[in-house]
Amino acid sequence: MSTKQKKIAVLTSGGDAPGMNAAVRAVVRSAVFNDIECYGVYKGYEGLISDKLVKLNARGVNNIVNKGGTILKSARCNEFRTKEGRIKAKSTLDKYEIDSLVVIGGNGSLTGALLLEQEHGVNVIGIPGTIDNDLVGTRCTLGYDTALNTAVNAIDKIRDTASSHNRLFFIEVMGKGSGHIALNAGIGAGAEEVLIPEQDMGLDRLLKSLKKSEKSGKSSSIIVVSEGDKIGDNVFKFSSYIEKNLPHYEIRVSILGHIQRGGSPTCFDRVLASRMGVFALDCLLQNKSKIMVGVIDDKMVAIPIKEAISGGQALDEDLIRVCDIISI
Repeated sequence: MSTKQKKIAVLTSGGDAPGMNAAVRAVVRSAVFNDIECYGVYKGYEGLISDKLVKLNARGVNNIVNKGGTILKSARCNEFRTKEGRIKAKSTLDKYEIDSLVVIGGNGSLTGALLLEQEHGVNVIGIPGTIDNDLVGTRCTLGYDTALNTAVNAIDKIRDTASSHNRLFFIEVMGKGSGHIALNAGIGAGAEEVLIPEQDMGLDRLLKSLKKSEKSGKSSSIIVVSEGDKIGDNVFKFSSYIEKNLPHYEIRVSILGHIQRGGSPTCFDRVLASRMGVFALDCLLQNKSKIMVGVIDDKMVAIPIKEAISGGQALDEDLIRVCDIISI
């Protein structure tokens, strides 16, 4: 059963991800298509607390489908983590008579959305916007495909210099505790080893693997490492250990960092964002709330936010097997 929404708001929160603008565009234009007023919230939950809202229309989101980052800006808001902060946010929504909120972001952003509904009855729909691909209930999160392609392109370039100088490169990619980017980029770029948090390879096994590669005739190697809690935590630890035990190797470290978050989104991310934005409005019109939209088997699905944030998305075991076989 559908219902008439009065007004809705859309915000982007947490770390930016390519495709967020395309999702904002889809939400706004779907709202206009359904004769619903739509407001954009600047700087995420911080803007919701400090009343930084602007009414958006179809022309106001022109020419952003191809842009990285987010025109609505993003921020991490400690005040929203408090009950007092969420009361202020609800007060702002009441001021504009907004009854529904679309939140584009990752785990923390969707957690905040769930709290806002549980405490104040605001209808919330989440769109998974994070390059880490670490939310349950969707095969891909927005920005993941773009980040993955950025990482592969960078590794391809590094391999050229690694081969020219017979060097061993440790390359750290983003993931925040999730190995999706590292595993897929490692396979796609032909890495000799991929080190991910889900599979504790161990330093001794890594050393053994490199010695085996050396005996097989490999004169250079690429090792892709998923980031630790802090930038460089893992990659410098691994590189130092190998340098001590294989001193004849010329070792270099490259941290790809935030380059993976920037740039124009791939066609895949633009289309996915458009589908998710429209589906988010469809869900609101069907009285659905406290859900995250996702894609499974190329079909749009709705999953409870509580489930979506319950734990990281499991890696494909077959991909891990493929990685082990083809990296010899």
